[in-house]
Amino acid sequence: MSEREAPAPADRRNLLADCEYCFGLCCVALPFTASADFAVDKDAGVPCTHLRADFRCDIHAQLRERGFPGCTAFDCFGAGQKVSRTTFGGRDWRQEPGTAGRMFQVFPVVRQLHELLWYLAEAVTLPQARSLHGELRRALNEIEDLSNSGAETLAGLDVGALREGVNPLLLRTSELVRAQVPGRRKNHRGADLMGARLRGADLRGANLRGAYLIAADLRRADLRAADLIGADLRDADLRGADLTGSVFLTQAQVNAARGDSATRLPAALTRPAHW
Repeated sequence: MSEREAPAPADRRNLLADCEYCFGLCCVALPFTASADFAVDKDAGVPCTHLRADFRCDIHAQLRERGFPGCTAFDCFGAGQKVSRTTFGGRDWRQEPGTAGRMFQVFPVVRQLHELLWYLAEAVTLPQARSLHGELRRALNEIEDLSNSGAETLAGLDVGALREGVNPLLLRTSELVRAQVPGRRKNHRGADLMGARLRGADLRGANLRGAYLIAADLRRADLRAADLIGADLRDADLRGADLTGSVFLTQAQVNAARGDSATRLPAALTRPAHW
C-alpha cells in the first residue's frame, strides 16, 4: 500500500473512511459493550476476534446479521487512514508492537478532530453563512494543522476545549441557514423524541441538535435545512423523508437509521447498503 498525503483542507472527500489504508484501528482501539449494537464485550486496545491478519473483518458482509450493527454505523471520518499512514508513517502496530499503545490513544483524538473538520468543511460551502466564511476557514485550518501534528502532541490535546471553541461558530452557521426557512421553526434541541410519531412532520429549519430520535417514526418527514448535529438517529425510520439541505448530518447518523430508495439525502452522503 502506498503512502498517502495529508487531507486537503475543506475537501470532505478526504474525510471519508478508506479502510484499505487503515490498520483496523476501529476494531482494536475502541471498546464496545454487549448490546443491541454489539454481540459481545470488547475492551479498548484488544483486537476484535473477527479482525483478520490483513486488517479486514472476516464477517464484514454479515455484520448486522451476526449482531454487530454498531460496526456498520461507525464512521471514523478518515481518521483511520490518517493515523495509520500519516501520523505513524505506515508503521504496522502488529509488526511494531511498541507503537500500539500510542496509536490506539491517538486514533479517537484524530477521529474527533476530523469530525470537527467535517462540520467546518460543510459550513464554508453554505452560501447562507457567507458572512462567517472567514472565521470558519480560520477554525478549519487550525484544526487541520492540529490533525497533522505528531503523536505526542495529539495525545495531549484537549479536544473538549476545541469543541467548545468551534461550537458557537457552528451554531451561528446553523442559525443563518435555518433563518432562510419561512414561518416558525421548531426547537427540539436536546429533546427526548425516542419513538416519537413524527410521520410526515414539517421539520424544515428545525433545531434538532443533540435530540434523541431513537426509533422515531420520521417517515416522509420534511427535514430540509434542519440542524441535526449530534442527533441520535439509531433505528429512526427515515423512509421517504427529505433530508436534502439538512445541516451537519453525518454518514454515521444515516448508517444508524432506517431508510429506503425514497429517502432523500444530502449530496455528500451515500445511501447505506442495508436500506
